[in-house]
Amino acid sequence: MVSLLFGYLFIFGARILDVSMGTIRMLMLMRGQKYYAAFIGFFEVIIFIVVLGIVVNELENPINLIMYGLGFATGNIVGGWLEEKLAVGFLNVQIISKNHSKTLTEVLRESGYGVTVIDSHGWEGERDILNLQIKRKDLADVQKIIASTDANAYVTIFDTRKALGGYFKQQSKKK
Repeated sequence: MVSLLFGYLFIFGARILDVSMGTIRMLMLMRGQKYYAAFIGFFEVIIFIVVLGIVVNELENPINLIMYGLGFATGNIVGGWLEEKLAVGFLNVQIISKNHSKTLTEVLRESGYGVTVIDSHGWEGERDILNLQIKRKDLADVQKIIASTDANAYVTIFDTRKALGGYFKQQSKKK
């Protein structure tokens, strides 16, 4: 009985691990970090094959299949959570503010963010497009600044595969 329970937990846990690793591997590939992706993928596929072998060799045991499926589903949740926590890479944030672009530019710059202002013409007339390249871990801070300065601003956020040069908010040194 204990070995059955251990087997079910092994399948469940190993699936969580390999699916989470797959999520991080894809993130690394999308960010241009192919060597990290290859390293993670090596272990991911070994775990996958071992667990799949256990399940396929015991297809008459439906609990193995259920644990395999639950591990996969849970692995997606855990992988997404890890991706948010790691916050690897950069984002491009574009902001269009109807009436507060100058104030928003000043507040963002005072907070240490580099802002490029692009003159544009939209359906309702002249508008500034504020363009920022930020580290992913700074997104919550930038969103808070936007919301407190202009809750009605139109904001688009894009993943940036690679950023070279430019200005990024400096992290304060811990004393």
